[in-house]
Amino acid sequence: MKKFFSTATSKFPNLPRFQTQLLINGKFQNSKSGKTFEVLNPATEEVLAKVQEADQIDIDLAVKSSRDAFDKGPWSRMSGAERSRLLYKLSDLLEKNADEFAYLESLDNGKPRHIAKAADVNLAIKCLRYYSGWADKVNGQTLPISGPYFCFTRHEPVGVCAQIIPWNFPLLMMTWKIAPALAAGCTMIVKPAEQTPLSALRLGELIMEAGFPEGVVNIVPGFGPTAGAPLSTHPLVDKIAFTGSTEVGLNIMRNSHVNGLKRITLELGGKSPNIIMDDADIDLAVSQSQLGLFFNMGQCCIAGSRVFVHEKIYDEFVEKTVNATKKRTVGNPLETTTEQGPLVDADQKNKYLHYINKGKEEGAKLLIGGNKVKGKGYFVEPTVFSDVKDDMSIAKEEIFGPVMSILKFKSVDEVIERANNTSYGLGAGVVTKSIDNALKISKGLKSGTVYVNCYNVFDANAPFGGFKNSGIGRELGPHAMNLYTEIKTVIVKTVE
Repeated sequence: MKKFFSTATSKFPNLPRFQTQLLINGKFQNSKSGKTFEVLNPATEEVLAKVQEADQIDIDLAVKSSRDAFDKGPWSRMSGAERSRLLYKLSDLLEKNADEFAYLESLDNGKPRHIAKAADVNLAIKCLRYYSGWADKVNGQTLPISGPYFCFTRHEPVGVCAQIIPWNFPLLMMTWKIAPALAAGCTMIVKPAEQTPLSALRLGELIMEAGFPEGVVNIVPGFGPTAGAPLSTHPLVDKIAFTGSTEVGLNIMRNSHVNGLKRITLELGGKSPNIIMDDADIDLAVSQSQLGLFFNMGQCCIAGSRVFVHEKIYDEFVEKTVNATKKRTVGNPLETTTEQGPLVDADQKNKYLHYINKGKEEGAKLLIGGNKVKGKGYFVEPTVFSDVKDDMSIAKEEIFGPVMSILKFKSVDEVIERANNTSYGLGAGVVTKSIDNALKISKGLKSGTVYVNCYNVFDANAPFGGFKNSGIGRELGPHAMNLYTEIKTVIVKTVE
């Protein structure tokens, strides 16, 4: 694969000003303990900033701020039209600062800046605008029931929400959570991932600039055990929304009932099958699988990491996949020609190398890649294994890195059964010219999203979430509004 590097990553050209304080009750402030943690640039391993570290005392202050803002403040009583206006103003501010946010995501996460602007920032703007349109359309129904009664329902905001954000799409995943919650009239405490807090804090500045009332959105960077855990178990929190690993999601689910029953939304891991039928356009299949797996350096929960290829075209697909992978450009995420930046941190790099060794030990054939790129930064090579079997670790476990496993199959029924033989069920892909195959496979797969002749297509109107251990609930679309509202039934006796 192509590799190039530039001293620009080390020198931080046009370095933006970083917001590093906690946002609590409308004010940026230091943590009560005075503790900070370092945020690194994954392309250089150099310190970008020292960010204030929230712990239990800060979490308690943030939760009480959101509780007061919900119970006593104007937000939950404000008209939907006014909430809509503020959400749209926030989207305009984000659009105005799109270049800065793309730069922040690139420096903090390692993703190519041009991709961050086209995908992450663009989709975040659209998400805020989509839910600004929902804010004044939250309504109930009039229901006919037996007897002399007038019955209707109300959709009311669920209350105070704890929202825990992952590091792979920091800005976008934050907007996926705050936008429907704000539209519904909820207040919230956002804990961004400790690896990537900078865009969340900068968005907090825009939230205050837009005119949101104090306490409606609090942002508290910190670590899972000392910030995430006390947030998810806090007695004044009504709902938890978490995106991240299945392991952590299960822990949140186990612990969330400690101080009362909380509503929970979980968007968790995946080991998504990508099925290439024998009638597929082979070039489309190769490009679709490259996007499906290597997008965001493979650090995507819906990544099509198990590529099932029909035996009739297996050899041709493998050859063309290796050639396409050789052409991928790995390097400076600030350059417009870069396709793959570094992994987010040393842990992800080591996890990648662990699974490369497991793949080779268990008998898969390493065709290309499999190494850390020499020099500073958490750069690794895009990797392809062939001759992969269903029981191998690289075919069963989520790697969260640029490692493609190619498996061979013979029939539609066989591949559906094998594709479903996993504890996950987040996404899947199919490449075929047959509408019959497309519909049969889409119906048979136990996945929250199925892409046919495409991959990684996201839209604010399309629900996203998983079956089985890939999560609970659906983000985006009208469905997300239901995550942040409670339905109240009102029955009034009428005059006979």
